[in-house]
Amino acid sequence: MKLHKEGTWILIIGFVLLVAASIPLYLNGSTLSYIAIAALTIFFGFVVWFFRNPLREAKSEALEIVAPVDGKVVVIEKVFEKEYLKKEVMQVSIFMSPLNVHVCRYPVAGEVTYTKYHPGKYLVAFHPKSSELNERTTTVVKAVNGTEVLFRQIAGALARRIVLYAKPGDKAVAGTEYGFIKFGSRLDVFLPLDAEILCKLGDKTKGAVDIIAKLKE
Repeated sequence: MKLHKEGTWILIIGFVLLVAASIPLYLNGSTLSYIAIAALTIFFGFVVWFFRNPLREAKSEALEIVAPVDGKVVVIEKVFEKEYLKKEVMQVSIFMSPLNVHVCRYPVAGEVTYTKYHPGKYLVAFHPKSSELNERTTTVVKAVNGTEVLFRQIAGALARRIVLYAKPGDKAVAGTEYGFIKFGSRLDVFLPLDAEILCKLGDKTKGAVDIIAKLKE
């Protein structure tokens, strides 16, 4: 299993702490000590599992929008996007639990035209105001038909660091990695009103695999 580079130091430090805590517990030799070692090992295993980075390749057409993350569709609604697009658009939001892969992938192919990091709060990711108040990043890609698609990484109650690799001028390849969010979080995609939405509330998505919408030509 390939692990994400963002987890390297966390996993190294975690392993050292696990060993340091386990040695005296093991030497103690009590049943409770062995139970504590098992619990610590299971927790460390969860952290390793969180940073998994499965290799995936999007098999989408130029104007198809692929799921940018693994998770559950929790919002499909018309909103006014006021940061960059400044117009009414369709918002599709995908919530990631701590058990989901947290690699963030480009939802559409094209050119990156805008990126911005916003410091903020850490409300639960499914809170209605998290899209405006939480720590977040905004990225915009201009698709081959000239349509700009905006998508936003949003930190959740557990997330304390958003990583954004994209920068203006980059070539965006649908399904390839553009960022990472550490622990529970959400990702919003903002599409034109005439885009064909191919997902529904409650759908489970697989990043770079599932097609969630299609732009008009």
